[in-house]
Amino acid sequence: MAWSTSQLAELAGTTLKTVRHYHKIGLLEEPERSANGYKQYRVRHLIRLLRIRRLVDLGVPLAGIAAMEESDENAEQTLRELDAELAASIERQQRMRKDLAAVLGHRAMADLPAGFEANAADVSEANRAFLLLCSRVFGPSAMAALQELHSVPPTAVDADFDALTEDTGEDERQRLAERMVPEVHRQQRDFPSLTDPAAQSPHGPASAMSVVAQGLRELYNPAQLDVLKRVGALVSEKGTGADV
Repeated sequence: MAWSTSQLAELAGTTLKTVRHYHKIGLLEEPERSANGYKQYRVRHLIRLLRIRRLVDLGVPLAGIAAMEESDENAEQTLRELDAELAASIERQQRMRKDLAAVLGHRAMADLPAGFEANAADVSEANRAFLLLCSRVFGPSAMAALQELHSVPPTAVDADFDALTEDTGEDERQRLAERMVPEVHRQQRDFPSLTDPAAQSPHGPASAMSVVAQGLRELYNPAQLDVLKRVGALVSEKGTGADV
């Protein structure tokens, strides 16, 4: 008894296209043909196809199947590499589930990088977007510092900065800038990586700071940008701020 290609595919739980592809790449030998030219598959072909499908279901790539058949050592190495890849994938998916659980607990966290769960509700929309930008251009040490800074509730100064509008007067902007300076000095003292956060950027310092500058311009209103400029000027005037 012999089977046609479609019958073989059905028995193996696969498709005609798949069987033909296995023929093409040399994983499945071509069967003999009948007098009328039709392929005649036998039990050995079905067993071979079932073995291929079993390895594919385990996650072994087609190229790996051919390598496994060269030696027992190759077979073990291929399976161990696959096991390591699966372990890494499971670990990644577990982290994703943890992040999703946190996001489900608080919708605002969907707009924050992983690790910024604490006080997510208190982070403004502009700050959430800015942190996302930072997560793409800053190095690990700078992001770790930002994460620690955001692990505590925002201060009154933070709230006043978020509340700035374009109508905020010059005097109020200056007073807020002066109130922010000691906080900036403290951050620079406690988190040296924030003095030059783009130093370890995977994209290079110049590219990182270009993204940051553009982000600031597009995410914050003119009053907030003006206050940030005033803070920068005051910080430069007062040096390291060790005595502040």
